[in-house]
Amino acid sequence: KEVKEIPRIPSSLLEIASQDPPPRLQELIGGVYLEMAGLLGKRTAELHVALSFQGRIPAFAPEPFSLLYQRSLYQSMQSLTKRVFGMLKKLVPSFNKDLKQQGREVLSCEKAILERFQGLLREKITATKTRIHGDYHLGQVLFTGNDFVIIDFEGEPARALSERRLKRSPLRDVAGMIRSFHYAAYAALFKQALHNPDDVQNLEAWAELWYQCAAGAFLKSYLDSLKATDLLPKEERSLALLLRTLLLEKAIYELGYELNNRPEWIAIPLKGIKYLLQG
Repeated sequence: KEVKEIPRIPSSLLEIASQDPPPRLQELIGGVYLEMAGLLGKRTAELHVALSFQGRIPAFAPEPFSLLYQRSLYQSMQSLTKRVFGMLKKLVPSFNKDLKQQGREVLSCEKAILERFQGLLREKITATKTRIHGDYHLGQVLFTGNDFVIIDFEGEPARALSERRLKRSPLRDVAGMIRSFHYAAYAALFKQALHNPDDVQNLEAWAELWYQCAAGAFLKSYLDSLKATDLLPKEERSLALLLRTLLLEKAIYELGYELNNRPEWIAIPLKGIKYLLQG
């Protein structure tokens, strides 16, 4: 049976993660994808528990957040935003008509983005910094047929080794994986556009729905698996603040990467930034 109306779901990923999707929506999305996303969320949580185990290696000892660390996070995000938006401003005149409009819309949001990041300065977050994967996305996991194996623990190759060893919130890995789900949805959409460009506008809303549901299933399983730990903020407000800022930072980082390396993929982080601001 053809489904003409797209089901409505919350715009907040934490809200999506707090409830099971209706059976009809699971059927439309494909239950196997949600199950796989949930399993990956559980394995990611287990990874972060393992990386937070100090044992006899001081370099792996977890550390609490501090107001000084939160300020350094904000300053890093502010610097990244100004640098990437400077690049975008220079290059946007060379974009095609549709992409040019999207680029200008995102450029107009710079002040709103910096205000979002300033939330890190307004309240003390009770959470833990640990060693993390550091370059976590779907390309760093192998599916065996019934489970996942996580690979490539060297961190982002473009960063100095000393920077890759820094302790960070495990939610930074989570943000990387959630953004990777967004890339996966749009990669499929772009492939479809090569064969049936007229279908793209109708299919884009379904791609967004798949991303939201898959990311929600991943996040729900991840959070459920870490309830008994101190790795994440216990307060929902602080959890939402930290996840939201890290997701937005990741999308801006992606925009800078695509501007430098893959101009044909710029639309994905542009759409991601707009979605995260709306959510």
